[in-house]
Amino acid sequence: MKHYLSTFVLALLCLSPAQAPAADELRPVQAVTPKGQANVYEEYALRFANSEMKRFPEAWQLDHGKRLFFGYAQGVGCCAMLAMWKETGEQRYFDYVEQWADTLISENGEIHLYDMSTYNLDFINSGKVLFPLYHKTGKMKYKKAMDLLIKQLSRQPRTLEGGFWHKLIYQHQMWLDGIYMASPFMAEYGATFDQPKWLDEAVRQIRLCHTYAYDAKTGLYYHAWDESKHQRWANPETGQSPNFWGRSIGWWFMAMVDVLDFLPEDHEGRADILSYIRDLAKALPKYQDKDGLWYQVLDQPEREGNFPEASVTSQLMYAYAKAVNKGYIDKKYRTVAEKAFNGIKEKLLVENPDGTLTLTRCCQVGGLGGHPYRDGSFEYYIGEKMRDNDAKATGPYIMGCLELGQFNN
Repeated sequence: MKHYLSTFVLALLCLSPAQAPAADELRPVQAVTPKGQANVYEEYALRFANSEMKRFPEAWQLDHGKRLFFGYAQGVGCCAMLAMWKETGEQRYFDYVEQWADTLISENGEIHLYDMSTYNLDFINSGKVLFPLYHKTGKMKYKKAMDLLIKQLSRQPRTLEGGFWHKLIYQHQMWLDGIYMASPFMAEYGATFDQPKWLDEAVRQIRLCHTYAYDAKTGLYYHAWDESKHQRWANPETGQSPNFWGRSIGWWFMAMVDVLDFLPEDHEGRADILSYIRDLAKALPKYQDKDGLWYQVLDQPEREGNFPEASVTSQLMYAYAKAVNKGYIDKKYRTVAEKAFNGIKEKLLVENPDGTLTLTRCCQVGGLGGHPYRDGSFEYYIGEKMRDNDAKATGPYIMGCLELGQFNN
């Protein structure tokens, strides 16, 4: 496979620099015939990763970044590029990420524009890219930066039972998003540096979020939970937010399958996480539409104003494919991931005149509270801004394609 992909990389690099195409210049992606050992999923991962690097020549520009920043969305995109490096052996994917991190992080491990005092879990996500960078380069500044992030988590404000507040400004609140931001990082840190307390902490956060965000009737999870029940969006009896936001459930599913990479087989929390994964895998197909897509408000695909959304579909494609590959769920679920891939290819992915690919219909942002106040209503979620090539969709798309590619290997 690596020989074929290297040839394909050289061909794609010969393309001229991309210009933003007009809407009428976009065209649906044509079917690609697998060649050699590569398959269609791996080929799409390659094409899209190279498209991202072409339109965003430096990693800080991922997610339409305007400044050098340790942003969680850039971290998602860089995780995808490191997955490409591991799969293809192409050094340029690693260099793309390392140049970003090397510029961001000083020799003493300080991170540019990072502010621990905000206790923002979003900062933690980009720490995931530091593990392979540290292992390959040996630069101690990456280890020091990881230690800095762990120091934040050791001081993170918590609910009465120990759940992390999503940010200091979001007091008493646990968000599904935060589980993805922090738990896989804690698990990898604990496994890498022989600190099992961080494996236990990763599990504790997942268990607490399951306890308070899960809805037994649908098998889905509410976006967030307010322990104080004071937020306007919080159910006065349960503290739960009012809707099932697609991307938050995507973060949750991805977090669980990623945490299991580092959790020992005999860890007492492993069985619980596996049960959460299997129950969610069973629940989600009923909300997938005929084209293979999931919607912005996940449980109401037929409600007027709702729409198929790229990030949740890409995230769930990744989570299903990886869970099948790892043996966490039955092989029958591979068809769910394949259906999502085909739906994205047919409905959300377009090919530009220069041969690059664009992923459309990505929700730019979603949250609760704040200024102006976000009330978690159906109308709020469907009213959020959409854009193309958002890293919160493109990163999972690339990683999902790579996981799907393993089905044929």
